[in-house]
Amino acid sequence: MTASPDLRTARTAPALLRSVFRQHAAGVAVITAAGAQPAGFTATSLNSVAAEPPLVSFGVGTSSSSWPVVAEAEHVGVHILGEDQQELAATFARSGADRFGPSTDWHSGPEGVPLLGGVVAWLVCRVVARIPAGDHRIVIAEVVAGDPTRGGRPLVYHQGAFTALRD
Repeated sequence: MTASPDLRTARTAPALLRSVFRQHAAGVAVITAAGAQPAGFTATSLNSVAAEPPLVSFGVGTSSSSWPVVAEAEHVGVHILGEDQQELAATFARSGADRFGPSTDWHSGPEGVPLLGGVVAWLVCRVVARIPAGDHRIVIAEVVAGDPTRGGRPLVYHQGAFTALRD
């Protein structure tokens, strides 16, 4: 069998992974944690892990400015963003941004976790594991509080951009 000219090898695996996952639509969340200063980042890796006990997971890069706070946090906030929150997603994705500055609607919630205002839904979760995974850590956390009542259409990340679902 002859290899296709488009077949990628292990040398290009990181670029291949990024190229393939640009085709994968993902929901957009912001993860927050309390520390000496609040920390947070935009995540498209949020997953429901189990219903009993209620567990979620997400990935965070160890080179991220948020990692030192998340590495020590006992609890994290998980915020599902709405389709109208592209700027909030961009703020929490941008390196060096003043994520908790005057333009960000937030307050201290259960367990002292920074909670963002106006999101579709939020959870506060107790961190139960941080699993090494390459240059990231997979954080597994158990749900302890939350509010799904605002509702709305979620923000989606696809083809390297924030977008909304279409009917």
